[in-house]
Amino acid sequence: QVQLVESGGGLVQAGGSLRLSCAASGSILSINTMAWYRQPPGKQREQVAVMSSLGTTWYVDSVKGRFTISRDNAKNTVYLQMNSLKPEDTAVYYCNHKQRYGSGSWSEYWGQGTQVTVSS
Repeated sequence: QVQLVESGGGLVQAGGSLRLSCAASGSILSINTMAWYRQPPGKQREQVAVMSSLGTTWYVDSVKGRFTISRDNAKNTVYLQMNSLKPEDTAVYYCNHKQRYGSGSWSEYWGQGTQVTVSS
């Protein structure tokens, strides 16, 4: 089992910045990805950014150039630096962790979510 604890959400004006953190604990395997998803009010959850244990990254087009995902493997923590925030970034942000077992199967875990509100 893996537990994920998020922090860093809040209220910010448009153009401002926030940094989200997600600390993972438990039985963490070496081959894994850590990601951020978000769910705006009344909409489906979408993947925002992901970073593998090898350091590869992916971003949804709407945040490219504004958000940066990073991780500290020693601390099993992933960060999402969000700059130039827009009202449409308002959402509950969820941390996600996937890890691969030796058998080839994967398991997936979610954080509890943290609210990010961007005022115009």
